[in-house]
Amino acid sequence: MDISRRKFVKATAVALATAAAGGSLSMLVACSGQGATAEAGGETQKFSSVCRFCGCGCGVICEVNESGRLISVTGDPDNQSNKGLNCVKGYYLAKVLYGEDRLTTPLIRDDASTKGTEGGLREASWDEALDLVATKLKETWKNDKSRLAFWGSGQQPITEGYVTAKFWKAGLLSNNIDPNARLCMASAVVGFMNVFQTDEPAGCYTDLDYADVFVTWGANMAEAHPVLYSRLTARKLNDPGVKHYDLGTLRTRTSASADKTLVFHPGTDLAIANCIANYLVENELYDADFVEDHLQFKAGTENIGNAYEDTYDASDVGQSVDKVWNIEFAEYAEMLKPYTFEYTSQLSGVPAEDLKELAEVFADPDKNVMSLWTMGVNQHNRGTWMNHNIYNIHLLSGKIAQPGCGPFSLTGQPTACGTAREVGTFSHRLPADLLVANPQHRRYSEAIWDLPDGYLDEIQKPGFHTVKIFRELSKGNIDFLWSAHNNWAQSMPNLTRFLGRGDQKGIFDAFIVVNEVYPTLSTQYADVVLPAAMWVEREGQFGNAERRTAIFEKAVDPPGDAKWDLWIILQVASRVLEGEKIGSEDAFDKLFGFIWDKSAGDFTGDSRQTNIDIWEEYRVFSNPSMNEKAKAINDNASGEFDGKLKMEAKQLAPYEEYLTNHGLTWPVREVDGKWLPTLWRFANGSQEEGFDEVGIAQYGEEGLAGGISFYKTAKGKPSVVFRPYEPPAEEPDDEYPFWFCTGRLLEHWHTGTMTRRIPELDRALPEAQLNVHPDDCAKLGVTDGDLVRVKSRHGEFEIHVSTSGRTEPAPGVVFAPFFAQETLVNLAVHDYYCPLSKEPDYKKTCVSIEKV
Repeated sequence: MDISRRKFVKATAVALATAAAGGSLSMLVACSGQGATAEAGGETQKFSSVCRFCGCGCGVICEVNESGRLISVTGDPDNQSNKGLNCVKGYYLAKVLYGEDRLTTPLIRDDASTKGTEGGLREASWDEALDLVATKLKETWKNDKSRLAFWGSGQQPITEGYVTAKFWKAGLLSNNIDPNARLCMASAVVGFMNVFQTDEPAGCYTDLDYADVFVTWGANMAEAHPVLYSRLTARKLNDPGVKHYDLGTLRTRTSASADKTLVFHPGTDLAIANCIANYLVENELYDADFVEDHLQFKAGTENIGNAYEDTYDASDVGQSVDKVWNIEFAEYAEMLKPYTFEYTSQLSGVPAEDLKELAEVFADPDKNVMSLWTMGVNQHNRGTWMNHNIYNIHLLSGKIAQPGCGPFSLTGQPTACGTAREVGTFSHRLPADLLVANPQHRRYSEAIWDLPDGYLDEIQKPGFHTVKIFRELSKGNIDFLWSAHNNWAQSMPNLTRFLGRGDQKGIFDAFIVVNEVYPTLSTQYADVVLPAAMWVEREGQFGNAERRTAIFEKAVDPPGDAKWDLWIILQVASRVLEGEKIGSEDAFDKLFGFIWDKSAGDFTGDSRQTNIDIWEEYRVFSNPSMNEKAKAINDNASGEFDGKLKMEAKQLAPYEEYLTNHGLTWPVREVDGKWLPTLWRFANGSQEEGFDEVGIAQYGEEGLAGGISFYKTAKGKPSVVFRPYEPPAEEPDDEYPFWFCTGRLLEHWHTGTMTRRIPELDRALPEAQLNVHPDDCAKLGVTDGDLVRVKSRHGEFEIHVSTSGRTEPAPGVVFAPFFAQETLVNLAVHDYYCPLSKEPDYKKTCVSIEKV
């Protein structure tokens, strides 16, 4: 192998960091000249791309041989998110395109009674499949559009998500569209919007290189975000004074390298965060100047119960969960007082001295502290509250929006940020942080989409969120469901209900369309399966957790008759909108005529040009000066709204800039003819060095504490919102004495649709197992390898026991991953969700365990 010294040094550093973290040397690989599937001989072409898996958003280089086959995927050293590193999933990524059971032809189910089986689908032509889908969609739309729904994904590329949202919200005038990101990032989204009135972190991955202390809250980075974890461990290796505190309900691979692991009773993280805040306030160890210049204090509705009954959202308490009101700092301090070290230790099980040690870290003005969290915080019956409580600590201590300092919510999907959040495929959103319920936001969107004033008023009420969609489906209240880039029949909670294995059978009556690349459990319930092009079989864009937008180029052609999802969406849209008008103009041409020739039934340009054309319309949302009417609304020139929108706070660059720079973090600012990324939002300093110089000059204020100006936030002051400890939705009892937690492990991603088609990964982790504490095994009379039945109030599954798995649960807690269709752990997981974000709690279902 030809490998340069630079690459060798990089590979060595990664291996050392990984070994120090207790991981295997195969966890990470560097950007060697050959990939896992390289083939010798012949000319090859290389394409810039982005990894298809998690939210790290690692840049990769795809190498294609003369016959048009992807043969190698290696880390891209010019992408600043990963700087050439690649995890084991990324290393084998080329193989994900070539599973033996790849879907290549449309499939139709003629007999609904075969749903839930591996049979019943027949091959069909594209015209037959598209005509059937369009007929069913239009029929439902005309009869009662509350009975149709689209379920998208944080894996749907940006331009595809944008067109889908535009079709659903402007074409069909329906908000019954939601992404699977509701299952993983909604609590973070609502937290950001509540506190800052803008979504996504102020910092970036570079903070990993400057932090003095890392605090991971419910985040197994070593397995779920291994490339970022390698930067964390490298920082520790470079400076022995750097510390890492890991907080969770069980020990993980991430705990292995932590200086201290604080294992708490499920749900008590709320109290721990309040305890730290109380210590800062009670001892006057908060940043007084930062508090004075930047913060406002609020309280909100408490004792909000749990969202399990279908009527919860419409109930009095369900309608009040978002209510907050202003309070004084002294009132906030009084609310914190019960959260002493002693009380919090008794509640959480964490020793008081460990709580104090962690609190002192935030109290130290000389320490850069970076908090990182994922599903342990977000998939929580009080997920939004826990996001608030982490922000509260960082805001009180002034540790935010500066290199090495900040609260950082990590995403799990490659474009949960870029598509679900930024494009606005949520049921309550429009592009670029805009909300359907806000009149100014609707007028702004109408201006960009060239719609009549008031046209979008029909969608001012949010549609069904994800759990609501599937609850209504189970009750027979959804007639048409279309899903893309997800595997809901395996990833949703409470599958006993949603798959019709209980007493609600609505799934068998609804007409279900699934865009897919491989057979999944979801395709077994589909009436039509549409074979889709995958990853680099077309061009697209992902937006990752650090606000970096990057392009993956088309490198190979899709197999057989598989088609680009965007082509599928527009083929259906042209049929459904046939004969419809917006004003006096043809509705379809009004919305999509700039990219689609209806008479030819195809795009007006190639894959690159189509993406450019969509991107240029989409980026008007963050560049209001490109549209005179939109600019007037952004500036509130008429004075009819509350104030300026400040849409430039999410500014995007022209398409070619992302290709040239291998990705850019927004807001991207044009300075002297050059487009420059922003690494630290709201922090004053040179734009060329990554600070938010342009944004502060336009909308902010200089001379405030920390050199920070939260110019996008109401009154320029983020909200510290007091959120108390309230117990989990379920707690163990004699009948169901264990907590069950589910999540991801290194080798497999989500439901395994892709990674289980990669032989090396499937051999490495061929089975989902139940990790159980040895003391609990002794009480249950089971040993390693025994088959057990795990049962909850909601369903049950069978699984083999392991006491030597990746996780080390505390007594009373068990863990299993959800990648294995044959195990289907989500049959037993409850669908209680955070009342504010509507995100389900996958981490705290109470179960019984018995040997089979």
